[in-house]
Amino acid sequence: MVPPNRFIPVAEESGLIRPISLWVLQETCRQQQAWRRAGYPPIRVAINISATQFTYSNLAKEVAVTLARYDIEPRYLEVELTEGVVMRDTADSLRQIADLRALGVSVSIDDFGTGYSSLSYLQRLPIDDLKIDKCFVQGVDQPGSTGPLVQAIVGLAHGLNMTATAEGVETESQLAALRALGCDRIQGFLTGRPAPPEQVERFWKHAGPPVPEAEARCYPVLPPASPEPLPHVV
Repeated sequence: MVPPNRFIPVAEESGLIRPISLWVLQETCRQQQAWRRAGYPPIRVAINISATQFTYSNLAKEVAVTLARYDIEPRYLEVELTEGVVMRDTADSLRQIADLRALGVSVSIDDFGTGYSSLSYLQRLPIDDLKIDKCFVQGVDQPGSTGPLVQAIVGLAHGLNMTATAEGVETESQLAALRALGCDRIQGFLTGRPAPPEQVERFWKHAGPPVPEAEARCYPVLPPASPEPLPHVV
């Protein structure tokens, strides 16, 4: 197994990232269609977009064509962008994100807090979700750690009408701390590890089908103060 931080730079330098990214988009929609035909309710799936793909002028058109090809509603696709990608060319980024949002696709900023975001520019971006980098989450349950920073990012997200997702959550104590800080969603090994489609289906058969708005990448909505069960997630 070759980790993404090794093969993605090579793919970008060689020019292969474009066909790879298009394949990922198509496979994501094809799998969603297969699950729906198997009787599962539609779920939202997130995909990462590389810098090379994002700067390609026809990205929104590619997404629209692929969604139509597999008959997937745009609201069931989420596009993840890093801070570096978004801030590389702010005018073009604003246009690209606006085009994606116009389709009805959700857009999130991945690994937030480790880049060089301009807060004034962030206010102008039509972003749905800020995903807090795992480096802030790992010690969030420890005294005198990153709790205030996480709380500040959550407050920023909510103030801009975005949701806040914590990445890299691995323990129940981290989950409890994030819930206390008002975080909306979590992602990480606590809720599930990467799995092939057939393993995801086995999970659904064991735990019951996911609720319609559950997501396929371990982002359960954190429950409110009143005791309500978490939705099924994979």
